[in-house]
Amino acid sequence: MSHLWRIFLSPLFVFSLSLPAQQIHIHSVPEKLGTVSFPISCLPAVQQQFNRAVALLHSFAYEAAEGAFHQVAAQDPQCAMAHWGIAMTHFHQLWDPPLSPPAIPIAHRELEQARAIGTSAEHERKFIDALGLIYGDSSTISYGARLSSYEHAMSNLAGEGTKDSEAKVFYALALLANASPADKSHEKQKRAAGLLEPLYRAQPQHPGIPHYLIHAYDNAELAPRGLAAAKAYAEIAPSAPHALHMPSHIFTRLGLWESSISSNLAARKAARQQGDKGEELHAMDYLVYAYLQSGRDREAADLVREVQNISGLKMVDFKVAYGATAIPIRYAVERGQWLEAAKIASPADAPLHVAAIATWARGLGLVRSGRVAEARVEVNELRQIETSLRTSGRDYWATQTRILSREVMAWSANADGKGDEAVALMREAADEEDAIEKLPVTPGPIVPGREQLGYLLLEQNKAGMAVKEFETALLFAPGRRGALTGASRAAELARRAAIQ
Repeated sequence: MSHLWRIFLSPLFVFSLSLPAQQIHIHSVPEKLGTVSFPISCLPAVQQQFNRAVALLHSFAYEAAEGAFHQVAAQDPQCAMAHWGIAMTHFHQLWDPPLSPPAIPIAHRELEQARAIGTSAEHERKFIDALGLIYGDSSTISYGARLSSYEHAMSNLAGEGTKDSEAKVFYALALLANASPADKSHEKQKRAAGLLEPLYRAQPQHPGIPHYLIHAYDNAELAPRGLAAAKAYAEIAPSAPHALHMPSHIFTRLGLWESSISSNLAARKAARQQGDKGEELHAMDYLVYAYLQSGRDREAADLVREVQNISGLKMVDFKVAYGATAIPIRYAVERGQWLEAAKIASPADAPLHVAAIATWARGLGLVRSGRVAEARVEVNELRQIETSLRTSGRDYWATQTRILSREVMAWSANADGKGDEAVALMREAADEEDAIEKLPVTPGPIVPGREQLGYLLLEQNKAGMAVKEFETALLFAPGRRGALTGASRAAELARRAAIQ
């Protein structure tokens, strides 16, 4: 690692000598965070700590950032932007959910405090007012509408001619937060990247810029452009677990499994040291995925056992629940262990869209091990989950659940001898899945629908058609072991059929 760090050294340890124990963040706080310069009109003595807090925020170290902003407020009670910062730590723009219901009134009070204190700096008022659009009228205006209003306000703040680079960085993040997963043109991702790339050249040690570039490029179309940011981010903020993990989003998109493994081993270690269970499980999920793609099944199995032995997980937390649920499912389904998959239990207290993955795995395991009638029960459960998600406005996850139910239905139809119906159902699932981008919480579907379609066609002795589906699957997910194996098998069968 480079020794040319420009690191903000925190007054944390000075404060820790005098603050009560309950005011000190219980996790070790990242200290190598990169360089942020966000000038504010507060006391000069808090500027360095404020910069540090924003650097933590840019690496999604939300708890640590909240503590740092509280320290700014304690040192300068008239610093309105400290309360803006606290409110920002409750706005997890690229996570699911971006706002937790208990956090909304807390953040709203912080913004009210910021307004009550006031500030003479116009750009600070604009930051505060823009964030107020997220937390104001949350009971009457949908989150999507509030997010669009926030994006528009940040666009004005980062308008042409502004010298405020932080406004541009936060505007880029707003664009990414409001990008539709159904927009395969990636229009907002490209606009965000257009803002960030010039800033990256000017501020190569800024943590948020490469972080958000990775998110902008986290899709099949743009992933090759993200390699430079992926290689840089972990070196800019090596003590932040999320910074160590994020490069693997690009590595996964490009099938660079050994790089992904190295990235997530480091991220997992840092997350464990800092007591961040959600980030640790997130890294472990990507790690298991990479192990399975590179044929390192034994190491994947070790991680599965570790996850199964963890007690006291807060499964209501989506990030925790998704990782803990997906890891053993990946291990069983990727390896075709259908009896094992049929025994997958739905996680207690987990969000519905996490429970759907377990239901899908169980249904797939049942039908693939010959228990078709039992699999239909799981299809019905998936339909109920889809309806509940749709009713609650979770359209993205409702669509994902519909894809999962179609996949189980396709394999069931195939088992019943309805080959054409099976292919039609699986093709519908694959087409719909390919038309929607994944969210950052996952490295990808457990097994892509397009890859499953290839195997379905293989089972129907349609090797030539299967080859085309596997090739398409590899365009969306390069280097996937299942697709590579299937493509090789299908090509060999097609070759044999051609010479007979």
